[in-house]
Amino acid sequence: MKQQIHYTQALPEYQIKFSKVFKGNGKIERKFYEEESLRLQYELVKLQKWIIDNEKRLLVIFEGMDTAGKSSTIKEFNNYLNPREARSVALPKPNSKELGQWYFQRHIKQIPNAGEIVFFDRSWYNRAGIEQVFGFCTQAQHDHFYKQVNGLEEMLVDDGILFFKFYMNISKETQQNRIKDRENDPLKSWKLSKLDYESMEKYAEYEKLRDKMFRLSGTPYAPWCELDANDKKRARLNAIRYLLSNIDYEGKNRHVITGVDEKITKLHNKG
Repeated sequence: MKQQIHYTQALPEYQIKFSKVFKGNGKIERKFYEEESLRLQYELVKLQKWIIDNEKRLLVIFEGMDTAGKSSTIKEFNNYLNPREARSVALPKPNSKELGQWYFQRHIKQIPNAGEIVFFDRSWYNRAGIEQVFGFCTQAQHDHFYKQVNGLEEMLVDDGILFFKFYMNISKETQQNRIKDRENDPLKSWKLSKLDYESMEKYAEYEKLRDKMFRLSGTPYAPWCELDANDKKRARLNAIRYLLSNIDYEGKNRHVITGVDEKITKLHNKG
């Protein structure tokens, strides 16, 4: 399966009155979002049934800076899926035993079994970004990662795994605002850490490493789908649309799955 991106204006947000879809700041209204999300949830349920019935394996990676909305997007995908056959993986930092293993080893243990969907909330691409920014790996380890990652992903795809990589991209201003929001919301305070503040100061370094990642590991068989996540809701909708448009599952409603929004999505596949 070679992933493709199909940009279209045949999306509900461009077919109805502007004021019913968009707020004054350009972000989409909650009512519209919930209605469109529900239409896509029906399609995700069909997709999961097809995966289970045909013993397919679906692996979806989410990357992005802190506060980009990775966890909430995974939650959106999982809303109505059977939890016995769909799980989210967010690995902690490696322990002393894992530090002595092949770098990819603990991640490979989590790849989906037949009939299963697995979402990675961060992945082996920690070595491409956060580990390099904060010196958690050496330059030699970072370089070695890029010698191996494309071969690993090609093997996964060659073995029949449906493999998708999403990068949630946000501006520095958005990141700052979301960190302030977490500071002021007791229900979100657990999301804050010292590293969040340090990451904010290193935004420019993350940008350079992000672009390097797109350039080196956005391949034809495992491309990066970059999402403008400054509006989380639009990013979530288009992540689901992109994935569904690239899988020919049984019962797909092609009136619902027409393509993605060019303002929100970009494909990196020249690596």
